[in-house]
Amino acid sequence: MSSDAMIDWDVAARAGKRVVRAGPEVSLHEAKSAVAQLRESALAADAHVSAITKIAQPPHTAPTLVVDRAGWIDVNSESVGHLMAPLVDKLASANATSGVGKLVGSRVTGTEAGVVLGFLASRVLGQFDVFGPRGGQLLLVAPNIIDAERKLDVNPTDFRLWVCLHEVTHRLQFTAVDWIGQYMRTQIADLVDASDLDSDSLKQKIKEVAGELKDRKRSGDREPGLGIVSLAQSPQQRAIIERMTAVMSLLEGHAEYVMDAVGPSVVPSVAEIRRKFKRRRAGRSPIDRVFRKLLGLEAKMRQYAEGRKFIDGVVDEVGMDGFNRVWATPDNLPTMTELRDPALWVKRVQPLGITPGAS
Repeated sequence: MSSDAMIDWDVAARAGKRVVRAGPEVSLHEAKSAVAQLRESALAADAHVSAITKIAQPPHTAPTLVVDRAGWIDVNSESVGHLMAPLVDKLASANATSGVGKLVGSRVTGTEAGVVLGFLASRVLGQFDVFGPRGGQLLLVAPNIIDAERKLDVNPTDFRLWVCLHEVTHRLQFTAVDWIGQYMRTQIADLVDASDLDSDSLKQKIKEVAGELKDRKRSGDREPGLGIVSLAQSPQQRAIIERMTAVMSLLEGHAEYVMDAVGPSVVPSVAEIRRKFKRRRAGRSPIDRVFRKLLGLEAKMRQYAEGRKFIDGVVDEVGMDGFNRVWATPDNLPTMTELRDPALWVKRVQPLGITPGAS
């Protein structure tokens, strides 16, 4: 039984497009100009990211797509469906004789999943899509970037390059370090294997997330509940989640480091952008609450903060060449304990040279 028997992702995409908010008003000229500039900024970011990270761009990298909110929903409904397929297939197989497809109601669950996609589609600025069936691709959501730069009242040219620096760093991580993507897939597969979720739990959790989004005004800033993977956390699952959280924190912190390391010679108003963006994150981070609610992982805000402190601490002690030893092998990835105490990672790994492939 395919994953579509439990969640109809075509329905999810259509539902997401129905509920997503309209983007900011822009003229056709403004829209075309923004798309062109975002493409140029992503291209320009390659050199800056390589200069800061000391990791050479690979000969063949993932494509850049500038999309609107509906386009983001299309890509992510397909990508999330592809990512969740092993988990859903496992649940379907375990319940094959009980009519699980009818029990869950693929179209109903697809509609609820679409509510989540629609909510996120108006907030995500950019994303490196790792798990889609077509391979990696960098997404830049033009209306959201325009909306953010207007609300922050920052220089659009600077802000667009600044956002691209973050997302291009993620692209470099997954294209230059060839084992990172497979490492993440392995962790997810191991989590699925260790899972004892049932189909009713999956259906209920998606409905809870969608319901919370629908009632957001009424619920205010109420702390969200636990997510899908937290429904049945064995010690084995907790260990996997901790490894996933550590590597996600590393990747996010690395991208945050690059965004600010470029300096005013590249992004003249970088200090102003960071100050205003930090205030925006502190005041409202719905996407973080949704991800925590849906996935049961650490909030992305904590990943940004802890990952950034780790990179700062390691680079201060052993330089970027020493830090780049983290990409040499999965054994060199920091644990959550080391993430919070960079000196422990330095003591264990003893970085002495440049990572193979780094410039």
